[in-house]
Amino acid sequence: MPTGSLRLIVPPTSQLTPQAAEQAYMAGPEQIPWPCRTRLQHGELIVERNVADSGKFYIPWPVEGHGRLMLSTATLMQRDRPYQLAVELARGKLNQVRGQIADWQAIGLVVPGKVENAMHKALESLSLAVTSQHDVARAAAFAQKAIVLGLDAAELLVASYTDQALAARHRSGQKLQTLFGANLGQHALEMPLLAYYLRAFNAAHVPLSWRAVEAVEGVYQWQLPDQQIAACQENKLTVCAGPLVQLDAGGIPDWLYLWEDDFNSILSFVTDFAEKAVVRYQGKVDVWQCAARINVGDGLSLTEEQRLRLAARTIEVAQDVDPRTPLVVRFDQPWAEYMGRAAADFSPLHFADALVRSGLKLTAVAIEINMGYQPGGSYPRDRLEFSRLLDLWSYLGLPLHVTLTVPGVESSPPAGRGRAAPVPQTFPGGWSPENQAAWIKHYVPLLLSKPAVHAIFWNQLFDGEAEEFVAGGLLDPAGKPKPALTALTGLHRKHFD
Repeated sequence: MPTGSLRLIVPPTSQLTPQAAEQAYMAGPEQIPWPCRTRLQHGELIVERNVADSGKFYIPWPVEGHGRLMLSTATLMQRDRPYQLAVELARGKLNQVRGQIADWQAIGLVVPGKVENAMHKALESLSLAVTSQHDVARAAAFAQKAIVLGLDAAELLVASYTDQALAARHRSGQKLQTLFGANLGQHALEMPLLAYYLRAFNAAHVPLSWRAVEAVEGVYQWQLPDQQIAACQENKLTVCAGPLVQLDAGGIPDWLYLWEDDFNSILSFVTDFAEKAVVRYQGKVDVWQCAARINVGDGLSLTEEQRLRLAARTIEVAQDVDPRTPLVVRFDQPWAEYMGRAAADFSPLHFADALVRSGLKLTAVAIEINMGYQPGGSYPRDRLEFSRLLDLWSYLGLPLHVTLTVPGVESSPPAGRGRAAPVPQTFPGGWSPENQAAWIKHYVPLLLSKPAVHAIFWNQLFDGEAEEFVAGGLLDPAGKPKPALTALTGLHRKHFD
């Protein structure tokens, strides 16, 4: 068996497909994925990697009542004998829930009895699964039941945490100060959109797309961001503007590819655009988003060090020109699943940590979670995994901004270049306008409950062929509000008014 290989027995009744197996990966103690190759063979999933260290195995897994979620095993050591996949996934989820119960109880969370009851039943099922491994089908059935019960317990636990944490935040008698807004995209903030927007949000993300503003080298089109920022100021919306550089095909102008092999020239062009943008809007912008997607940006053939240097340069420019305005850098796909399929030295958290430790005047870090999308999105996780991610990023010691999108349709025609399409069967009952709103009602309050989260932005306002995320908007192509916007408006009314 090759170095670092593991064998996992797949239950006979499993709905695991080769496509889902391709999304699987392993990660070490720091939750950083290792490049690996997975393949289904004779009822087993073979995982091949270049290291033999113990680690957790992550895979999309269908769970009754919860959709298809990215689950992980407990830590698996290298061995010749195969593991039973369903049993190890159950063990991993229950270990995670038990550990989180202990952590939250230590900070004063009152854990309801229904959480303990659900965990007791889940552990009973896991015990039966572990002791039935001589019978693969029987063990898998008990393990699958344990997974369902474990996720039920996790949902009850997170709901309790969210309610108690939000109640504590509101006891001060003050409204939440979290920035709550949406990415305006290429849309003017005018009636009737403005009326909808002001009922839902207290802030706005104005995208200073280099590709849109300087489509022709040296020719700048500032009319749309001028209008958007003026409308925000007139209506007392906090303005987050940027990114000054976004290193993917949708963020950089086509003419820059002529300089792909000349990094010093690229650095000069980035500096020039950043300076022009910050000078133009100095005093009108409340938060500068200096760079975005630098950890995954594949628009140019740049090394990780070069992408880090470009991000650092935009921070330096914004600091020099506008020293009083907060500065943020945004990182995409924070669970870093992509590292399991392509070699990379820096995880998103490592990129962020390098910038934080560099001495630059970074005020906050932002993470982008386009959940349920491919390519370029994050595979759906349950709320406990979501909470743990937020806590992990808060260890950087800076305020956290979160950018979100989830789909409003279950499937779509093949997405065109630069567009991300929904991953089907990843939400109970399928993605729909109503379930997009249901996701918001479940997950956004958890974000609001976290003191470290200082800003929440929805990543797309409208649906339409020109938008990046298929059916990820808050309004349909005709400008009619979707249930998702109603859900966000309700949260604004409850927590900010």
